[in-house]
Amino acid sequence: MNGSGGSCSSLMEVAYDHHHHHGHHDDELHVLAVDDNLIDRKLVEKLLKISSCKVTTAENGIRALEYLGLGDQNQHIDALTNNVMKVNLIITDYCMPGMTGFELLKKVKESSNLKEVPVVIVSSENIPTRVNKCLASGAQMFMQKPLKLADVEKLKCHLMNCRS
Repeated sequence: MNGSGGSCSSLMEVAYDHHHHHGHHDDELHVLAVDDNLIDRKLVEKLLKISSCKVTTAENGIRALEYLGLGDQNQHIDALTNNVMKVNLIITDYCMPGMTGFELLKKVKESSNLKEVPVVIVSSENIPTRVNKCLASGAQMFMQKPLKLADVEKLKCHLMNCRS
């Protein structure tokens, strides 16, 4: 009886150790969250921080591209690629003024430096043609607003598995 109890606790330690090591090894996920709506942006940021991700936010696609080193001004500067390498995931709203999440997705996928970075599109409307268009253009996932912590956890798990 006691033996089984012992193995159980050691199992938990292993799980914890693995998790701990994993977090250390990945140096935590750095997510770029793009949304023109401040409330949505704050929500995503909060959920990601609860999931122990590092978060950078941008209020539109143009700002996101500038941060990623793809702005019109710095097309030819490679100095920014070190910034880029720190972003492991981009979560973007679909409907934004100036540049939609779909356009942002296409720009990221066209960039040789960034095309490996997973892009997740978030939208309050679940329109199948839109979802399919995004996925066909290389989006990692399409999630419906409002995002919940479970969505973020699921996504993070999905990404960690992809990377290992």
